[in-house]
Amino acid sequence: MKKKDITWKVLRTEYLIKRPWLTARRDDVELPDGRTIPEYYVLEYPDWVNIIAITKDGHFVMERQYRHALGCTCFELPCGVIEEGETPIEAAKRELEEETGYGGGEWTKLMELSANPSTMNNLAHCFLATGVEKVSEQHLDPTEDLSVHLLTREEVLNLLRNNEMMQSLMVAPLLKYLSREI
Repeated sequence: MKKKDITWKVLRTEYLIKRPWLTARRDDVELPDGRTIPEYYVLEYPDWVNIIAITKDGHFVMERQYRHALGCTCFELPCGVIEEGETPIEAAKRELEEETGYGGGEWTKLMELSANPSTMNNLAHCFLATGVEKVSEQHLDPTEDLSVHLLTREEVLNLLRNNEMMQSLMVAPLLKYLSREI
């Protein structure tokens, strides 16, 4: 079956803001049927990684930190931005060690996700690291303030059941991973 091309044509692009953590543009686009949308907004971000890290004794390496936009302190997976020149797996291993001090183990790619493909241009690369162990101290960025927690499978399930994890890009891979066991 031949698929119809439904790609939009970009007629004009204007950048509204370009900052290290926020780039927004306004596109003037033409749809396949000829209609136009004169103001379609896109947020540009670098790709991200997040890691389900499980220790040799079966504990999940989790973080807890304050997230200003929602005004809440939440449990999260170790995560971060892929730096220029890094592969997703290199970034994932670096972020896990920097933020938690854990490393090693066996690594597999679990999935890729988009936070919102209608308005954001990046992907989240989700990894599973099993058999990790403490290999160093944390090496946090100057603006990072997080605590590391080793949780059991049941404690992670309770976080999900009780809506104590707010980041959808972390909940989805956890649910995928945990659903393998059902």
